[in-house]
Amino acid sequence: MATDSKANAPEMTVEERLKALYDLQTVESSIDKIRTLRGELPLEVQDLEDEIEGLETRMANLDGEVKKLNDAILSKKNEIKEADLLIKKYEAQQGNVRNNREFDSLSKEIEFQKLEIELCEKRIKEFTVELKNKKEIGESSRSLLEERKADLDAKKKELEEIVGETQVEEERLIEKSAQIINTIPERLQVAFKRIRKNARNGLAVVTVERDACGGCFNKIPPQRQMDIASRKKIIVCEYCGRILVDGAMGDSEE
Repeated sequence: MATDSKANAPEMTVEERLKALYDLQTVESSIDKIRTLRGELPLEVQDLEDEIEGLETRMANLDGEVKKLNDAILSKKNEIKEADLLIKKYEAQQGNVRNNREFDSLSKEIEFQKLEIELCEKRIKEFTVELKNKKEIGESSRSLLEERKADLDAKKKELEEIVGETQVEEERLIEKSAQIINTIPERLQVAFKRIRKNARNGLAVVTVERDACGGCFNKIPPQRQMDIASRKKIIVCEYCGRILVDGAMGDSEE
């Protein structure tokens, strides 16, 4: 391929080379737009997938916490039942005591079990309030999860449609780019790729717009503009290094 480029190079005028470079930039910019359009969607899809994964983890944790609270409430209710049984047992024993000391001892046990019941009831109320909050958070998380899943399905569908719509056009543009680049001398190919790689917006070839570089927008002296318009030599912007062509280049035909 390099041999063909060198063989074609002497046959091309400077103007033809400039036009080829401009056309190549136009095609490459079109490819960039397609990839940018498609490139944002996969990121959005990935973000949604990450958010959904986080919500599902939160839901699983909440389910675990809800189960623990329900178990804790059940445990406290069982403790209350056991305390009630002990109170009835101690009250029955009080009817058969032999002295005041035994009666007082049983009274203390009864009082202790009543305090245990109060404490259990207090804990049940606390657990119930916490359980209600967890369930509310779970419901809002579940609702958000369903919304995000719907968003993800929509984004995936949109991505599939864009890929389907742009794939053929991208392949056509890539083929056209290869055809153009094959007509350009290897030295200019290397320069074009280097400038494009270093340019923030991927523009290696720009037109002169309102007496300024179309890439960095620095002013270009009138004499230099005349040199660019003459298309007798390849001129680069002294500020950003991009290849400069006159604004009429885009209107010219091969």
